[in-house]
Amino acid sequence: MANTVKHKPRSLLRKIFGFFLQGVIVLAPIGVTAWAIYWLFDRVDSILRPYVNIPGLGFVIILVFIILVGWVSTRFFVGSLIDLFDRWMDRTPVIKFIYTSTKDFFEAFGGEKKKFSHPILASVFAEDVWVVGFLTDEELEKLDMGAEMVSIYIPQAYHWAGQLYVLPRNKIKKIEKLAPGEAMKYAVTGGVVDLEDDKNQVRQNETIVSK
Repeated sequence: MANTVKHKPRSLLRKIFGFFLQGVIVLAPIGVTAWAIYWLFDRVDSILRPYVNIPGLGFVIILVFIILVGWVSTRFFVGSLIDLFDRWMDRTPVIKFIYTSTKDFFEAFGGEKKKFSHPILASVFAEDVWVVGFLTDEELEKLDMGAEMVSIYIPQAYHWAGQLYVLPRNKIKKIEKLAPGEAMKYAVTGGVVDLEDDKNQVRQNETIVSK
């Protein structure tokens, strides 16, 4: 009887701890997402806050301005002016490095020079050790490398950083079953995401919409 009495508090504590962990699992993603959205909104909104002291209005103005610039830049005449500006910046010492590096970085994600579109597995550290990355450059004559060498980018898990590696072409395998966004998500989360669940959820949503 005494042992039964002792086990009951332990069992109760385990249940309470289990409920606590479940609560953390439910609330943590919501909290982090809400904080990230608020942080981004506040940062953008604060840019015009000295001039527009209405919460949210600065964010809307900047968002509309960015969309307007994107639309105007697709016009032929404006596009020619932007190209002329790019060439001028490309000839300016010091500024050239900052401007072109920033421009190429953002275009690598979504511009005409999109680079993170070829997910791969790479054997970098050992023959049977593979890492998830992206093939970013297959023409390495500028580095005095032969056609058998390629450049790859390896993102770091839970971090806004990564490493560039140059290695033989036969050390990489292209990933055909994952989209670039899925491969990036898998890499930066340390492989803990269930991509099959994501795909099934997308299929379910598409089925519901089609009905």
